[in-house]
Amino acid sequence: MPDTAPPPRLPRLTFHGPLSEARAARLVERLGRHRPATVLDIGCGWGELMLRVLGAVPGATGTGLDINAEDLARGRENARTRGLAGRVEFLAESAAGTDRGPADLVLCTGAGHALSGDVEPSGATAAALRALRRLVAPGGRVLFGEGYWERPPTDGELAAMWPGASADDHHDLAGVVGAALGAGFRPEWIETANADEWEEFESGYRAGTETWLAAHPDHPLAAGTRERVDRQRTSWLTGYRGVLGMAYLTLVPAG
Repeated sequence: MPDTAPPPRLPRLTFHGPLSEARAARLVERLGRHRPATVLDIGCGWGELMLRVLGAVPGATGTGLDINAEDLARGRENARTRGLAGRVEFLAESAAGTDRGPADLVLCTGAGHALSGDVEPSGATAAALRALRRLVAPGGRVLFGEGYWERPPTDGELAAMWPGASADDHHDLAGVVGAALGAGFRPEWIETANADEWEEFESGYRAGTETWLAAHPDHPLAAGTRERVDRQRTSWLTGYRGVLGMAYLTLVPAG
């Protein structure tokens, strides 16, 4: 019988973003220090960081929201194998306008678009942060992971990025922090992904598919998959590598 199974989905990624084990451990320690009783993960994927916080804070409960069924199933299985299934829900629903808060800790890493709706790109970060301010409990914390321009992209770099990429798609780092202040937060901690974290993420994002393509060159899905992966790699190498950064802001609601 011919093999018609698609390539595996992101099997080589632990986190769906440029986040190292060392940085994740520091984040979990910092966020867990406040003993959050409730954790809300926006655009959770398989919720790896949320599960690590729950593992570090006995009795804490978590809710992850995402619309990707395969990622949610991976999260549920990871929770089961770690003995956390009774303390976490992975829900297949949009975060737009959600009433799942307020929570003591809200995670939103690379998923601000899930909260900003149809706002123009230049206002999307501020809109996401305003939504997060509504979802976090007084005295709680928000971990906001957001892309930013490390330097202004050139026209050529923008043309090599995602379709319709614009300089308005992101702020610089000061602009992201300014949007957090404007939404009613104080930045407890500001940190950014380094080049090693980006390379680990970008290679890991495609590694499972690349090895599948090497082993299945004549698969019915190979041609389309090869085109997609080659396009993604080129977008990184000639477009946003060294231009797009990722900021991780630990935010405290003010007032």
